[in-house]
Amino acid sequence: MKKALSIFLLLLSIYSNGQTYLKVNAFTTLLTLPNVGIETSIGNKSTFQFDILASPWKSINGKPRQFYTFIPEYRYHFHEKDNGFYIGGHIGATVFNFQKWNYINTNNYQKGFGYVVGVTIGYQTKINDKFMLDCFLGGGSQQGFYKGYYLSTGERYDKAKDYNKSGEWLPYRGGVMVSYRLN
Repeated sequence: MKKALSIFLLLLSIYSNGQTYLKVNAFTTLLTLPNVGIETSIGNKSTFQFDILASPWKSINGKPRQFYTFIPEYRYHFHEKDNGFYIGGHIGATVFNFQKWNYINTNNYQKGFGYVVGVTIGYQTKINDKFMLDCFLGGGSQQGFYKGYYLSTGERYDKAKDYNKSGEWLPYRGGVMVSYRLN
């Protein structure tokens, strides 16, 4: 009961704290990878966004393609909030059952979790009182912890006792968010 009340109060405070937008990434949606988010005002030139990018496809052509990315982000707007350039900083989490990019032509896939730490740059423009476009590109350090498996047998191919670790500096987010103002 206390959890439900806390969540309700949090949502109420977000909703009552100025402009709040529900967002959908048009680019990734066309690729059947839903990316949805919510952005709300937290100061004169500051906003907070939380978004989720998902690939719910367990398998495409016999290869695992499932992942989920959760990214909370603080954004600083250089001019007017919701209209102009901004920069954001984020730390997020990922879970995946996926064949990594450098294993595409192999019999191997990876299953695990990770985190991302990075920045986003973007530009927002208002269409009217209710709609806005948010064009953005972001990236940073992606750190993964995974176990490697053979596609054919499901047995582990790696020699790691627990998890393999890998990290890359990558662009891992971008697109055009179509945003609808709630209040």
